[in-house]
Amino acid sequence: MSSSEQKKPVWMTIGTRGSPLALAQAHQLQATLSRAHGVPVEDIAISVIRTTGDMIQDRALSEAGGKGLFTKELDSALIGGTIDIAVHSSKDLPTLLPEELCIAAYLPREDVRDALICPAATSIAGLPRGARVGTASLRRGAQVKRLRPDTQIVLIRGNVETRLRKIADGEADATLLALAGLKRLGLQDKAQAVLETDDFLPAVGQGAIGITARRMDETTLQRLAAIGDERTMHALTAERAFLRVVDGSCRTPIAGLANSDGTQVRFRGIILRPDGSEFHEVSEAGSVAQAHDIGLAAGRSLRACAPADMFG
Repeated sequence: MSSSEQKKPVWMTIGTRGSPLALAQAHQLQATLSRAHGVPVEDIAISVIRTTGDMIQDRALSEAGGKGLFTKELDSALIGGTIDIAVHSSKDLPTLLPEELCIAAYLPREDVRDALICPAATSIAGLPRGARVGTASLRRGAQVKRLRPDTQIVLIRGNVETRLRKIADGEADATLLALAGLKRLGLQDKAQAVLETDDFLPAVGQGAIGITARRMDETTLQRLAAIGDERTMHALTAERAFLRVVDGSCRTPIAGLANSDGTQVRFRGIILRPDGSEFHEVSEAGSVAQAHDIGLAAGRSLRACAPADMFG
């Protein structure tokens, strides 16, 4: 084989889960890298890796080990060098990563809000009395119960399309999905309502695509620096610092949201009982340089005011 016929080396390999949403996010990252660096899209490979979280469909992840179930196989591939970067829904990233890895960049954040899927209602208040709300999220279930104690929370797992189908089939009366995911799949018209963050805080990291890389891989880190969104990085730095302080158990309903205007970061967080009967909120603000400290301060403030048994 002549040198001109030899296979062209791959410029970068992206590791991802195989769900339609994960693949949509991987292709978004692929296109972003291609534009930023003038590299043909076909030179940026996508490697699909099945995770433990994808294989568990019969129980809530909080009962099986938590967020790391969606990341550990990707982490292993990254550490082993079979992929160069991994792309994640940031809300799936554990608070602590393997020491060899780091979150190298975030793409600009999509809409952070949750969407209500319910053929019979256009708001939480409008749900039928005793409605069955299907979710595997402790955060969503607790916030629904806080607003509507009469509802029943039932387990629904699966990707976005699976959960939409289960509602259509009557397995539950309603469910909640991240609006960002629906938008990335072109399914935002399936939402009967969008829940404002004043009443319904999202998961830490919701709406943000996070990219992990090897901490010592300078070439890859430099390539990612060209596409990273600073405001999203500031916001997620505060949110993840908050979660690191308060997330004593994956069985604890926690929500948090930071916003950055480029100079200031404003954060609000909440912890709830799973049945929504008790909740405690906190807010902090400061400069973007203080983003990490803002999250830590919010977490410590919440730990100081909420009963210890709420943290698991």
